[in-house]
Amino acid sequence: MPKLKTHKPAKKRFTVTGSGKIMRMKGGKSHLRRNKSRRAKQAYDAKLPLHPVFKSKIKKLLPYS
Repeated sequence: MPKLKTHKPAKKRFTVTGSGKIMRMKGGKSHLRRNKSRRAKQAYDAKLPLHPVFKSKIKKLLPYS
């Protein structure tokens, strides 16, 4: 079997925890920042677990994670 290639944009956007959960970042952090409160901007820093529906698709893009 040849090696599988990692999808580079997916590698930048998702991280895999030690227990196997796929974590994602919120989008829109850099868009219209001046109008957002400090608390709202900090909410974009948190990593969130990926919805289970998308787990199999992302696992295919990140074969060695």
